[in-house]
Amino acid sequence: MKYYRILYKIGRKKDYYILQAENRADAINKFLSLGIGVLIEITQISEPLSIKLERLKKRLTNPIKNRSVNLEHYIALLEQLSVMLDAGLPLNFALSEVIKNEKDPMLKAIFSQIADDIESGKSLYEAAKRYKIQLGTLSLSLFRLGEETGNLAEEIGHLAKVMQEILDNRRKFKKATRYPIFIIIAMIIAFVVVTILVIPQFEAFFKESDMELPLPTQFLLWFEHALIDYGPYILIGALGMSGVLGYLYKNNEKVRLLLDKILLKIFIIGNAIYYAMMSRFTYIFQVLNDAGVPLIDSIKIALEIVENSYLRSKLSKIVESIEEGKSLYQGFAQTELFENMVIEMIRSGEIGGGMSRMFQKINKIYKDRFDYMVDNIAVLIEPLLIAAIAGFVLTLALGIFLPMWNLTQVSG
Repeated sequence: MKYYRILYKIGRKKDYYILQAENRADAINKFLSLGIGVLIEITQISEPLSIKLERLKKRLTNPIKNRSVNLEHYIALLEQLSVMLDAGLPLNFALSEVIKNEKDPMLKAIFSQIADDIESGKSLYEAAKRYKIQLGTLSLSLFRLGEETGNLAEEIGHLAKVMQEILDNRRKFKKATRYPIFIIIAMIIAFVVVTILVIPQFEAFFKESDMELPLPTQFLLWFEHALIDYGPYILIGALGMSGVLGYLYKNNEKVRLLLDKILLKIFIIGNAIYYAMMSRFTYIFQVLNDAGVPLIDSIKIALEIVENSYLRSKLSKIVESIEEGKSLYQGFAQTELFENMVIEMIRSGEIGGGMSRMFQKINKIYKDRFDYMVDNIAVLIEPLLIAAIAGFVLTLALGIFLPMWNLTQVSG
């Protein structure tokens, strides 16, 4: 669409009118249909600043953002909706009730629009489809499955359970890493503060002694000068690099794959992420497959829940393998992410017809391992923290006291 400025005349008075049209002829027809004056001149212009500002204002004030909804509030809404539908209440009435009680502005706006679309004759799946980014592929799939099978209340309840599982995993992981992260940040701050405030007090003394300084002291002096002379530049550079990496991570698939792969190699953290993603993937695949979703669709939907792009790219080989005519266990083996025991369990379940039971056991294996990692992450990482603290104290002690000890030896 293009913008046109039209100069028109009413009696002796001239004025401008701006409108949007496909082309010049369309703009003239639109103006003439308004019947507000005699057209004198029409000029194509760029988008007016006032319209740009108005669009920006709408985007900023629009409660529906281009991100996922708050999981905790979404789960509460789903559970309430499931209970009301299970009690036999109509969908439009149930939606109106949950919207009244909803405090989250984004969820309220989304489901208000969904309710309006349902009133106009759309299905829940069709109405929710345009909010794929906010609600996720899993939500849309279970909405559609519930409507097709006539068990909408049950499938919405399933969805709430799956979302609760994801939320619980995230909370456990954040809680487990909070203490180590706090210790590491405190150590860095302490080291910087001591280097800036304490080392300069000894620097003049070291220079007056006119002696060769030991390596730890030279390192502390070099670090102190680097922080004082280049500290702001280092901070700006670090923030700039973080911003660039964040932008590339969001917009460049190769960078995202590389960083996610590196993340999986980090001690303890990598294993915790791996077990969380595998537990989530196998659980959702098993729930969807049990609900009657086709095999390939179940895998594709489960892939959407895997947040690590490197793991997701490896797991997508399962779909490719099945489309090539291979069995499910061969697809899982092709990813090279699962140990032989898990592959054999899938093979046994596929051949023996107990695939659902096997995936429940596989999910339990990964969930138990994730829970163990999370519950013991502080214990597992404690030796590293102790070693880091010891190195910090030793460096300061040697850097400050070694020259004094050498000076005493010389004096003696």
